[in-house]
Amino acid sequence: MKEASNILIVNAVIVNEGRVFKGAVSITDDRITDIFEEELKQRPPLKPHTRVIDANGKYLLPGVIDDQVHFREPGLVSKADIQTESRAAVAGGVTSFMDMPNTNPQTLTQKLLEEKYALGAEKSIANYSFYMGASNDNLDEILKTNPGNVCGIKVFMGASTGNMLVDDQKVLAAIFEKAPLLIATHCEDEETIKANIAAFKSKYGDDVPVAAHPLIRSVEACYKSTSLAISLAKQYNTRLHVLHLSTGHEMVLFDNEIPLEKKRITAEVCVHHLWFSDEDYEQMGMFIKWNPAVKTSLDREILLESVLDDRIDVIATDHAPHTLAEKNNSYFKAPSGGPLVQHSLVAMLELSRQGKISVEKVVEKMCHAPAVCFQVAERGFIRKGYKADLTLVDMNAAWTVAPENIYYKCGWSPFEGLTFNAKVTHTFVNGQLVYENGSFNDQVRGERLLFNR
Repeated sequence: MKEASNILIVNAVIVNEGRVFKGAVSITDDRITDIFEEELKQRPPLKPHTRVIDANGKYLLPGVIDDQVHFREPGLVSKADIQTESRAAVAGGVTSFMDMPNTNPQTLTQKLLEEKYALGAEKSIANYSFYMGASNDNLDEILKTNPGNVCGIKVFMGASTGNMLVDDQKVLAAIFEKAPLLIATHCEDEETIKANIAAFKSKYGDDVPVAAHPLIRSVEACYKSTSLAISLAKQYNTRLHVLHLSTGHEMVLFDNEIPLEKKRITAEVCVHHLWFSDEDYEQMGMFIKWNPAVKTSLDREILLESVLDDRIDVIATDHAPHTLAEKNNSYFKAPSGGPLVQHSLVAMLELSRQGKISVEKVVEKMCHAPAVCFQVAERGFIRKGYKADLTLVDMNAAWTVAPENIYYKCGWSPFEGLTFNAKVTHTFVNGQLVYENGSFNDQVRGERLLFNR
């Protein structure tokens, strides 16, 4: 019989469920077995072969659950792959991710979906889930999706790769009416974007400046599409999750009066929309070209306010790497997206240090809320009996993002050159220490996420 693995983390500052307190956490195998407040006066004798980790005042947080990443596998592995990006994730305190279907081939059948899960089991150092993709012609496949072991159905209600733009209104209505689980949407109105492109091309030809990006992928394009998604969800009582909101105007569409666990319509914002604004295009250029676009400083301010007042439920990344060669191009040739999963938690903790958001709120929106929103089983909280997905953060260990400490396969970060004051030092996935001060345990594999639906 295999001997139990025991870990005891002591002298930690635990941030969990709205509280910050000194304490310790014990782990046996893959589970949290006890949480001790203050010093360990009530601690029982150590179990045999217990490894004691002295946090020495570091913050102990639940592992981050990132509900929106593009790890690019299969088919786009020059940009990223599941192994490299899951390593970058755990280095940033992210213990679970939900990956998008616009790979090559696109995840539009149950067979292709299960093939991605097999890749996750083979390669991922973090826990994983993969979205089922929607198109204009795969409704039968969508309806076969298992709510208990798939995070959601991804619907692109705006431009996307290949044929994943769902623009047939009858099909869109049928998906919202019949979907057996949560629908996550990318909301930008394609016709509005096309008209804006035509207008800017008539003025600039092919030399459209990147500063035009938030005017092309405009507030109006976002609002029109998000309004449509919400109206469909209300009509059919769909469980809808609107991804990467980017405008203040859209915030009037969301509710903060309903507790998260009872919401049928939820909202997500990404770290880059809380960090950058259109004032940064001049310096950052294509490296902050995302869809939806980074918009004004006022939009950024309202988005943050909406995080604080709970109109926005989840903070994620939309981690979407491209190579430097791809990004170093003119506006129409440079793809949208950038790598973020290694730096999302420390970026939000930097905003906390600046007094813009509390540490408790960061943990709520990046750890607890994704678990509640997606009904993730036994994760997202520091609770006895839950899976031991945890991260230790030194809140006073200044470090500068540089090529030598970037773990993304693409090798770059929009935060390069910035100094963060918080640093992830340890990450545990299912009770196993997978990352410690720049070293990885590459023998560990994460688990497929399960959902209480």
